[in-house]
Order: sequence, then structure tokens, then C-alpha cells
Amino acid sequence: MGCHIDLHIHSTASDGEYTPTQLVEMALQRGLSVISITDHDTTEGIDEALKAAEGTSLEIIPGVEISVDIPHREVHLLGYYIDHHNPTLQEQLSLLRRSREERARGILEKLAALGLPLRWERVVELAGKGSIGRPHIAQAMVEQGYVSTIKEAFDHYIGREGPAYVERYKMSPLEAIGLIEEAGGLAVLAHPIGVIDLLPSLVKGGLVGLEVYYGSYSAEEIDALLSLARRYELIPTGGSDFHGPSVLEGVEMGAVCVPRESVERLKKLAEERRGS
Repeated sequence: MGCHIDLHIHSTASDGEYTPTQLVEMALQRGLSVISITDHDTTEGIDEALKAAEGTSLEIIPGVEISVDIPHREVHLLGYYIDHHNPTLQEQLSLLRRSREERARGILEKLAALGLPLRWERVVELAGKGSIGRPHIAQAMVEQGYVSTIKEAFDHYIGREGPAYVERYKMSPLEAIGLIEEAGGLAVLAHPIGVIDLLPSLVKGGLVGLEVYYGSYSAEEIDALLSLARRYELIPTGGSDFHGPSVLEGVEMGAVCVPRESVERLKKLAEERRGS
């Protein structure tokens, strides 16, 4: 199995370091054949990526990553082969992005109360044209010298258990699956270790895939996830979750080996659904 497919990549449209065009160029340089831009709660980078890949050997799968919530945990659902211009999808993603901004302002208020003030304008600058996320706040904290790394910012301040954490509006997992289906897409559970207990209800709700090949997952973990995918008749997918080294150190585009069969099965199912 060659490492030529990466179905989990983030751009500057959300909290990635590189523009969609730069990601396409990097993918071509690394010999990738298929990638999916799966930005958090936005599809703003997809058209740029599709245009950048025109006339090349690189296939772009339109995607998105939607953050959903259950008590005490966050769950991420990936949507593949979506109609990224679908009005219902765009309306809901816009609502999710607005809630990100409100949450970010709340986090800055809590950080200021802890004696760690940040300029809102700088956080916005770091987000650029993308939706504002906690990684941008973490970057600002590193710049100010409050923490040494983005990981430290999450671990000690803005992670779920941190003193500056603020909840935001989120959909339920089943609502997100329904939204992905509304846009003609296929719902896949991202980095599932830690939320495996949700599989039965998600499968009943329309889940079609499981992110088996991911980041630092060990061979044993991958085997266990493959067994689950077979048991629930889910398509095993995978990707690096690449954001860029300044956001997530040690994560490289294309570093996770995803079988070609994963893409072929996703594509076939997407075509079947469109034809039905």
C-alpha cells in the first residue's frame, strides 16, 4: 500500500497553515493522487483547491469536518463527496462559525481574568480569512510568551478541562450526519478512538465510514478499528489531519497510508446515492 491518499487535510479556510492552492502544490510534490480538504465547519477552501488541481493528476474530494457535541466529549464527523454549495449545508456551517467567534471572545475574556490578556485583533489576524478557532488563540498565547507551545495552551488553559474553556453551539452527531446527507455526502467518524461506544447509534443514524488509518494510531489500534469497520459494514478511511507544522507539529501530509480501495468504495457509494 503506497501513501498516496490523504482524506483529512485542513487549509487556511479554517485553522490550517497553508492555502488550498499551497496544499494542492504540496500534494503534487509528494506524489499524492487523492486528497480531501476537510476544514472545520467551512467549505470555503474547496473551490480554490479544485481550481488549483485542474489539469493535474490530483483528485480533490470535496469534504468538511463538523464538530458535534455529546456530554463531556467532542466528536468530529467528516463529510465526503458533499455538494459544498448546498444552501442548507452553508446555512448551518455559517451558524457553527458564528458560534466559534462567540466562543473565542468568551475564551479571551476568561484568559484576561486569569492575567493573560490577548488582543482580539491579533487573533483575527492569525485566523486570516478562515473561521476563528482555538488554535489561533493558542498561537497568540505562544506569541505573548504565556505558553511555549500550542499543546501547552490547550493542556493548561483552553482545552475542555482548562480554566478558560468555553462551550459553543454544536449539533448533535445525528444532526450532523443528516446535514452531510442533505448535501449529498457520506458521513465518516473522524479519529474514533475514545468515542467507539457511539458507533451503534451513529450507524443507525446513517454513518457509512470509520477513520481507521489516522495520525499516530498503532498497528494494533488500526487492526481493532478495521475489525469494527467490518462488523458494522463501514468503509475504512484515513488521513493525516494535516494542519501545518506551526499548528500541529510532527504531522505530515500523506504520512498515513490509506488504501486505494477506501476511495473507490466511497466514490461508488456516492455515485449510487446520486443515481437513486
